[in-house]
Amino acid sequence: MRAIPDSLDANVVLEIDRRIAGIETEHRVVIPWAIESGSRAWGFPSPDSDYDCRFFYVRARSDYLSLWPASDVIDTPLDKIFDVNGWDLAKAIRLLVNGNAVVAEWLQSDIVYSGDAQFRKEFLDLAHEITDRGRVGRHYEHVASQHLERATLPSGANRLKRLFYALRPAAAVRWLRVHPDSAVPPMSLTALVRESDAPSDVIDATDELIELKSRLRESQSMDAPDILRRFVESEIAAAGSAFDHPERISIAEARARAQQFFHQTVNRLEAQLTDG
Repeated sequence: MRAIPDSLDANVVLEIDRRIAGIETEHRVVIPWAIESGSRAWGFPSPDSDYDCRFFYVRARSDYLSLWPASDVIDTPLDKIFDVNGWDLAKAIRLLVNGNAVVAEWLQSDIVYSGDAQFRKEFLDLAHEITDRGRVGRHYEHVASQHLERATLPSGANRLKRLFYALRPAAAVRWLRVHPDSAVPPMSLTALVRESDAPSDVIDATDELIELKSRLRESQSMDAPDILRRFVESEIAAAGSAFDHPERISIAEARARAQQFFHQTVNRLEAQLTDG
């Protein structure tokens, strides 16, 4: 799989491709999923937004049996343009079982540098099956609250980037409340507000703010639209009692299902290491 919009800088994409290939060779891993995360994948980039490539990687079975296991995170040099790093599949699965929302976000990105379609489908199916929506909801509540607080400057104006970082998780909280049988919200902000019965004035204000951010630098400050600040505050307040429900699946069942997926995936992808 590969899906690269024309809006991405071709030279930057070429460098990301080079880094991904280099990681596979240097670390002797398979990368079945490499995508863009951050503001570009969330649907509200600025002209100076950096590139946040994220990936999952798989090692040989023998590496997972080592008494001295290798790092479960691989980083590349960070600068103003490139932020490229990824997680070992084992780490990603453990995080998913523990309610981490980021794993499912990466699996839903529309910007794909390289991807194994079977890997994505099976991993996303697992996420839908075992994700604890209560933990995910509380995660988004916490993130929204943190960024809303950090968005406000002493002058009363708001950091545009932080405002978006509060708005998207607040919209995810609302999406989860409106979809009580689901635990995996969409990744993009536009989808979140449109699929959660958000008031029309909230949708319009969000669209206007996205258009504005597309023309302003990441560090720009501005007065936050009252309608959006109230929306974020109301969703943070509503989250308090919205996710106090029993888990849909026991932790034992989730771990068993996750382990089965892990073994099957390592067995399938290890052949690519041998062939390489």
